Amino acid sequence: MIVTVTMNPAIDKTVDIDRLQHGGLNRIQKVEYDAGGKGINVSKTIQELGGTSVATGFLGGNAGRTIESVLNDKGIQNDFITVDGETRTNTKVFEQTGEVTELNEPGPMISDGQIGQLMEKLEGYANAQTLFILAGSIPNGVDKGIYGEITRRVHAHGAKVLLDADGELFRNALDAGPDMIKPNRVELEEYAGFDYRASVEELLETAKSLKGKGIGTVAVSMGKSGAMFVRDGYEVKCPALTVRAHSTVGAGDAMVAALAYAWDQQLDNEQTVRMCIATSAGAVTTIGTKPPTRALVDELMEQVVIEKI
Repeated sequence: MIVTVTMNPAIDKTVDIDRLQHGGLNRIQKVEYDAGGKGINVSKTIQELGGTSVATGFLGGNAGRTIESVLNDKGIQNDFITVDGETRTNTKVFEQTGEVTELNEPGPMISDGQIGQLMEKLEGYANAQTLFILAGSIPNGVDKGIYGEITRRVHAHGAKVLLDADGELFRNALDAGPDMIKPNRVELEEYAGFDYRASVEELLETAKSLKGKGIGTVAVSMGKSGAMFVRDGYEVKCPALTVRAHSTVGAGDAMVAALAYAWDQQLDNEQTVRMCIATSAGAVTTIGTKPPTRALVDELMEQVVIEKI
């Protein structure tokens, strides 16, 4: 079983314009709305790949009800805690040049009691056959050590954890020993204290140091440079695939979904890497945070080049 935890969901509003005029009038050419937040995006992609998951976290207000309705319509199992306040709406403005401007709302305030409810719910799902995906930002009122606390609690029941977070959320969770992590290049550079663009060799050494903390899989997404994967006895990198891109928004979530799906299906190292690269590449061809189709992922998997490092 895969359980995606989205503590700060959002309605993703994607706006296409010609060129952003700061302080002036902007005429919108196209608008797309999606139920979003990193964990929810992961659940949508897992479903498109042919898998299943349970989406949980916090939802509030009309936006929260809209997200729940979208998930129900898609047939994605969900088990959210209802909170006061309004689930946020995040607006992404895409220009014809490819530049993206993001406007993210903070989300509702979460109480200690609601955190306790979530912990109880997650422990109820936790067993040796469960993988929890802890992804994205946290709302107001939540301690930045929350992902580490969740990891320790579900580990006590034999469950696994895949972490996709940045900054303090990432650093604070590492001592709890998540089983898989998916930092991007910038997040890994920030963690390691690099104040410059690190080389592949430096990123590899940093990934291996994290592997030394007991983390089974370190997958590093590197944008146009592809991705790197470090597992027991398996260290590879893959060039990015050439696709017709709309935007890179959602590419990281797609890679997390593929990593989780591969775990659930018990795919070997090579098939896991191919699935991750292909799903991530497919995601950049879609509008908004919509997942790629399984047919496109299968087509792209054949194009993945795996290089030992």
